[in-house]
Amino acid sequence: MPKRNIVVVGTSSGGVEALRTVVASLPADFQGSMFLVMHIGSGSLGLLPSILARVSAVPVISPSDGESVQPGRVYVAPPDRHLLLEPGQVCLSKGPKENWFRPAIDPLFRSAALAYGPRVVGVVLTGELDDGSAGLWTIKQVGGVAVVQDPLDALFPSMPRNAIHYTSVDYKVPLVEIGPLLGHLTTKDVELEGTLKMPEHLEIEVKIAKQDPAIEFDVRDLWEKSSYTCPECDGVLLKLKEGGLERYRCHTGHAYSTDTLLAAITEGVEESLWSAIRQIEERVLLLRHIAKHLKDQDDDRATEFLRHAEKAEEQSRRVREVVNQQEQSGLEGDTQ
Repeated sequence: MPKRNIVVVGTSSGGVEALRTVVASLPADFQGSMFLVMHIGSGSLGLLPSILARVSAVPVISPSDGESVQPGRVYVAPPDRHLLLEPGQVCLSKGPKENWFRPAIDPLFRSAALAYGPRVVGVVLTGELDDGSAGLWTIKQVGGVAVVQDPLDALFPSMPRNAIHYTSVDYKVPLVEIGPLLGHLTTKDVELEGTLKMPEHLEIEVKIAKQDPAIEFDVRDLWEKSSYTCPECDGVLLKLKEGGLERYRCHTGHAYSTDTLLAAITEGVEESLWSAIRQIEERVLLLRHIAKHLKDQDDDRATEFLRHAEKAEEQSRRVREVVNQQEQSGLEGDTQ
């Protein structure tokens, strides 16, 4: 009988120390295969495997595309690649970003659910926003186990809190207990007969993460059109509903949770406001420059240009106030 020995872990802000704690506490005879995604930039040096290897009794590696899945290994997603699972092997993909990131957590979780069903244990650790919530929900739908770091124990509690909100988790535990818990869970047999049906369109979403063009599946006919555009490519976003979750994906393949989409739109608004400030202040400089050159030739016109410059300065000041209010609102939201 197969074991529940496929472990997928997702984290973001605060993730290095969290992963060090989890990996360091794995038993030396750990027989599961663990796959880790932490949000990192595309220009990262990819040092996480070596950092974790220093504290782990289990081999930690950065896998290559097509590498076989072995027990007693920890596989770490490399920079700028989604880490995905197929039966018996690893797939590295430069598919569309999800929730602003590549690697992202949800694609790993979904691919694990599709490839291994109830043999999967999904783990969500410290991080901001809610990447991993949709993927953990999918793991539960196929009969897998959901483990979440206790938000009160997390350096950044948003990801664990959202996972608990959207998914019926099996274990909510402090960080120091997760490693031993995973060692225990991966020794358990799992019954494959009579497992739950795969969520609708799961296979399509995994294929999109593997770089199969979303337009080939005509996703516009699969999901409801929304009123929003993709922050990355300006394509129309389609709305997906799963349980209590609402997500968005464009026909190019970029995907967002509601929280991540809101954050992306808010950032776009701020960028637009700063662009407006720049253009207004350039106008102020030009008006003053013109007034200076006209002063000796036509004092009345020079005065008029200076008056326009003063009005533009007032406009710039008001837009700056809006930016400051928005930034303050964001800071207050982060502390809640």
